[in-house]
Amino acid sequence: MSLWSIVSHMPPEEFSGLFTEFPRSLRCVLADWLENQPWEFVNGSDAFCTSVASGMLSAMLEKLRSAASSNGQQCQILQQVNGIENMYRRDPLRLVSVLRAILDGEKAAVLKRDHHLPLSFHRRQEELKFNMGLQRLQHRVRQIQAQLDGPPASLQEPQLKTEAKASESELSTLILEAVKELEAAKQQVLKRIQIWKRQQQLAGNGAPFEENLAPLQKRCENLVEVHFQLHQQVMGASAELGAELVPRLQERLNEVLSSLVKSSFLVERQPPQVLKTQTKFQASVRFLLGPQLLKALAKPYMVRAEMVTEKQARELALSAYSSTLSESTGEIMHNVVALETNPTSGTCCANFKNVLLKKIKRCERKGSESVTEEKCAVLFSTSVALTTHNLSIHLQVLSLPIVVIVHGNQDNNAKATILWDNAFSEIDRVPFVVAERVPWDKMCDTLNLKFMAEVQTTKGLLKEHYFFLAQKIFNDYSASLEDFQSRSVSWAQFNKEILPGRGFTFWQWFDGVLDLTKRCLKSYWSDRLIIGFISKQYVCKLLSTEPDGTFLLRFSDSEIGGVTIAHVIRGKDGSSQVENIQPFSAKDLSIRSLGDRIRDLGQLRNLYPNTPKDQAFGSHYNKEQTGKDGRGYVSTAIKMTVESERDQHPQSAAGTLPEAPPAPMFNLPMLQPEDLQPVLSPMCPPAPFCPPPVPTGYPTGESSVNMMVTSNLGSSFPSTSPMLSPSLAMDQPLPPCEDLAFRNPLPFMPNQYMTGEASQMLSGGPSPEPRDEEMLELAPLTLMVDPPLQSTQRWLPSMNQPPCSDLDQFLQEMSVEGHPFPPPPQHSGYPSASCWGLGESRWDDSIRPGHA
Repeated sequence: MSLWSIVSHMPPEEFSGLFTEFPRSLRCVLADWLENQPWEFVNGSDAFCTSVASGMLSAMLEKLRSAASSNGQQCQILQQVNGIENMYRRDPLRLVSVLRAILDGEKAAVLKRDHHLPLSFHRRQEELKFNMGLQRLQHRVRQIQAQLDGPPASLQEPQLKTEAKASESELSTLILEAVKELEAAKQQVLKRIQIWKRQQQLAGNGAPFEENLAPLQKRCENLVEVHFQLHQQVMGASAELGAELVPRLQERLNEVLSSLVKSSFLVERQPPQVLKTQTKFQASVRFLLGPQLLKALAKPYMVRAEMVTEKQARELALSAYSSTLSESTGEIMHNVVALETNPTSGTCCANFKNVLLKKIKRCERKGSESVTEEKCAVLFSTSVALTTHNLSIHLQVLSLPIVVIVHGNQDNNAKATILWDNAFSEIDRVPFVVAERVPWDKMCDTLNLKFMAEVQTTKGLLKEHYFFLAQKIFNDYSASLEDFQSRSVSWAQFNKEILPGRGFTFWQWFDGVLDLTKRCLKSYWSDRLIIGFISKQYVCKLLSTEPDGTFLLRFSDSEIGGVTIAHVIRGKDGSSQVENIQPFSAKDLSIRSLGDRIRDLGQLRNLYPNTPKDQAFGSHYNKEQTGKDGRGYVSTAIKMTVESERDQHPQSAAGTLPEAPPAPMFNLPMLQPEDLQPVLSPMCPPAPFCPPPVPTGYPTGESSVNMMVTSNLGSSFPSTSPMLSPSLAMDQPLPPCEDLAFRNPLPFMPNQYMTGEASQMLSGGPSPEPRDEEMLELAPLTLMVDPPLQSTQRWLPSMNQPPCSDLDQFLQEMSVEGHPFPPPPQHSGYPSASCWGLGESRWDDSIRPGHA
């Protein structure tokens, strides 16, 4: 974005005082061409500055005349152009001053409104500054050469003819000024290289990155060319300069060359920043000055890759990368590659294609630091000889910080370490020092950048999302959005401290959201169908006043990588109840997409605030297959249903559960009480261990499942799954034991209280367990205290424990043997949803405890 693209949309009154000596109409014609000229960097009144100003005036007049030919007000523009030419032709430096003041006024107005200028404007200004400095430096070299050679008769530039007549005493002054300007240009190139490295690191978090190194390589080559010319001029003027000045100039020139050569050795392709041992990876280094300095080599130089710790990296940095590595901290296979020059592309690179970190030697960690917080790097090194200057330079460059892991479950925490380091490290830091606390607004920018890059969407996080994330990471639900903006967040809050009431850190939860959205919800998020980052309490506040069936989508606050549907239900009396359906994981959504699940649920009508669900999610519905497929099979489809709490059976006025309807069960053999007496006699437990009676039957499940089967005619009808057959006939319950303390709590099932051997004695054999049923929670047990009875070892209680512990042990033994006397189901507070279809069943782990 250019400066003019902003200024042109601002009120003209804000700039009325700027156009007293230059018409605003011509400013509009020149548009962004004006800011792409080095008006700001033409400082001085010497011959060089005058020459540059005269050239820019000529270019501007040509630009205006060209624009006038295609403009309806051609005559007026041409009159103004002629006026500008007459006014500034004799003094082009005055025009430079006027246009510089106009640009400064426009920048001040934009800064006042937006508090910053476009990044592209800064980059363009930096490029103009370097190019202007390079032109001045080349002009100095021409001046020195003219001083050494004398003005030849065929010289074309009149200003050089005049300057060549200067006395020889001025030669040393010209050379010293040229060397000083060369050092300034070198510093500008080194700073630009550091900026490129920093942008490369930020790209690891998803920031945009201009990775093309060709402009930087061109800058380095231009400076090296000027360096060679100056070096030759110094050697040629050694007699005029004197024996004392020449060595100092040579030393300064060699320092410039050495700095450029060392800094132009870069890691163009970084190795993975989370690196698993025994895994191959790729990387490449590039020598920007290689094509210029290593043109004719009989044998290419070899580049070595070695693993170094943070301590070793710090020692190398403090020695300005002049020392050699004493010991590698890891064993890397295929770590030596040739540094080769490609004449076609004009590049000099060493490509590591099949590198493998075989093992890593851990160093001592400080404090509570874990292995996923331990940072290391790959050191790429080689030595090159510059025969023209008799210099041998040792080249070394470190990769970005790397966290080495040995197992996949370390990946999440390792990514947190890399994200923090990439986002908050400084340009010229000591490896790999990074701040422990950062402003919350910078953390918001980092999370937004990472989210958009991982999900690959242009729709980022909103300020409402930042507010929810701040409440979560700071565990503060009373502060306002403005209060959070002045806070800072620590590394411990980000990925060391467990969130209150949870079993995970903030980053682990956020990374789960990233993974889920990237894999299953990208299109929904990009269409702004998911609010996502919003608390359950605020959802209740939003939906409680909405019509029945209004719903929204939010990321689960209590589970990693889950999305849930919150919807409002209104009763006949107008009361509202907001329910959250059990969260869907990526695995759930791979079975049936989110859009199809929303279509299945008839109680969902409008997406908050008032968009009909078919209008919002219609493009995300998958087409249902009807009829028979190519093999002649009838098509099936998965359907999801949810049973809310309002649909379940209410309690009676007395507070007890009503009698549940008969539950679907499998056929059991018809038995008579007298047939079971021989079997039950040795197994009847003592009275204290018999639970009191509870209502018979099983409650209906919280979720119902249907499979849709399509006929040849294309009509669909719901059909109960064959696994859930209608309720079958059940035997009458056995008569109670004579002992009043012993009551059989449920209708007798042979495989419920009997061992496998005993069950074989029944005529029907062991019966299969009932499937997909939940048992009612048992009423509190009232134990009768009787004298201890003699019984078998199986029923003998421990005299050191209270009776309730014995009962628990009895129930546990029954469960361990594989026969159901299950504990009460654990409810998560969500209505459960289930999907069946394609001939397979899917169990809900939270409803079926112990299911693997």
